[in-house]
Amino acid sequence: MGFRKKNKSPAVLSHEFVIQNHADMVSCVAMVILLGLMFEVTAKFAVMFITVQYNVTQGLDERAEPVNLYQYGPKDMATVFFYLLIAVILHALIQEYVLDKMNRRLHLSKTKHSKFNESGQLAAFYLISFIWGCSILTAEEFATNPTFLWAGYPHTHMVFQVKFFYICQMAYWLHALPELYFQKVRKEDIPRQLYYICLYVFHITGAYVLNLHRLGLVLLVPHSLVELLFHASRLFYFSDENKQKGFTLWAMLFVIARLVTLTLSVLTFGFGLPRAENQGFSLAEGNFNVLTVRMTCLAAICLTQAWMMWKFINFQLKKWREHSQASKVKAISPKSKPHKKDPARGGSANGVGLKSDDKTSPRARKAL
Repeated sequence: MGFRKKNKSPAVLSHEFVIQNHADMVSCVAMVILLGLMFEVTAKFAVMFITVQYNVTQGLDERAEPVNLYQYGPKDMATVFFYLLIAVILHALIQEYVLDKMNRRLHLSKTKHSKFNESGQLAAFYLISFIWGCSILTAEEFATNPTFLWAGYPHTHMVFQVKFFYICQMAYWLHALPELYFQKVRKEDIPRQLYYICLYVFHITGAYVLNLHRLGLVLLVPHSLVELLFHASRLFYFSDENKQKGFTLWAMLFVIARLVTLTLSVLTFGFGLPRAENQGFSLAEGNFNVLTVRMTCLAAICLTQAWMMWKFINFQLKKWREHSQASKVKAISPKSKPHKKDPARGGSANGVGLKSDDKTSPRARKAL
């Protein structure tokens, strides 16, 4: 009997070593930042990574208690970096303890395996984003007053939940860039994933920096619902290919979400902000309400929605062609098989189907 070959551990700091142990390495970096809170010398720097910065206490009324509001600044990059590390750790936990166990049961191919992992991670993220965004909007007055999107611009002050929501959004999509390397994404899938990662980072960061966080939050909630439905439907499809009803509902909501996005964007940049009281460009005040910025933002949103609709139409046409080809194959296949009751094809009801004058038949041999 031959001896079994032991799996050699990869060399330290090699590609395989980093990929296999990236979650542990990132956890060590996060722990070092947390340990910095224990020492007075490093506590000031550690707090900058962990807590939300730029707190502004504002009293809305003399009788009411002051409200803690927040602005944005360059120190937010340190906070985004820390929660990027947290996102990498959570990504590895979901992959190891949920998705890998499901993959072992399903026995998927390599292509479906990578798409299943992608949809599993994004479904969890979109579920949290949708629930979190809805909880924030319930405390706002957008449902009864759409002018909430532009009234009082520039919206330089944010409540804690809004600012932390944007920080987590930016951290998640920035963490998706190194995950392309950690998850060994195939080369042909990298451009597609890079496109939508960069679009998310560009739009979310733009809404955050330009003090358009109200509009960004309202647009992210329905978008998260649509994407959650798509990736959940794809997970069910990989488990059972007959489960495709979710894609039909997703297609309907996808078109509605695009129309809602365009409507609210045109309403905000075309009618709301041009009539706002504060007009002009001022970095100190956080005011970007000028024609150039408004048209640039509106053009970016419209081009993104047009690109998404183009991809959606191509996806639906490809799916329709595959369905039509499959139906044609099913329609042709029964005609090609010999019918049991057709005597010309050698079949009969009792399975003998031989002519009486056929001398090669068993009856003819018995007669001879």
